[in-house]
Amino acid sequence: MTDEVRTDEEQVEEAEVDQLEVLQRERDELLDTLQRVQAEFDNYRKRAARDQQSLVARAHERLVKELLPVLDDLERALEAAEAHEEAKLEEGVSLVTRSFADVLRKEGLEEVETDGKFDPHVHEALLSQPSEAEEGSIIEVLQKGYRLGDRVIRPARVVIAGAPKAP
Repeated sequence: MTDEVRTDEEQVEEAEVDQLEVLQRERDELLDTLQRVQAEFDNYRKRAARDQQSLVARAHERLVKELLPVLDDLERALEAAEAHEEAKLEEGVSLVTRSFADVLRKEGLEEVETDGKFDPHVHEALLSQPSEAEEGSIIEVLQKGYRLGDRVIRPARVVIAGAPKAP
């Protein structure tokens, strides 16, 4: 009879061990699922933050693009006023141009450099003219180009030096 009791006890212990192993597997699976959900949520949060930053950057870019023609008009008015030497008009337009340009600079607007060689990433060549200058260098700027942060929002429109005329 002791053998039968032991067998029953062994069976109970074996059932408890089996049940414990099942519960441990379930726990491990749930922990794994929880960790995956946590990682997915963290990735979602980071992606949402990047998307929001991108949206803000595009909004700034749109605003600055819309304001650039106004800056161009003010600069042309300043040139016209300088030609006619109308001191008060020149002074007023100069003040507006400076303050408007300062506002845009504070928003991250930078002028594209136009000294030196033509760079198709930041310049748009409208003409190529024979010149004594080094071939491919910028000889005239027709319209300034601008960057907003690291993005070119309008390339500089330039005239580049071509090969000199043959004699």
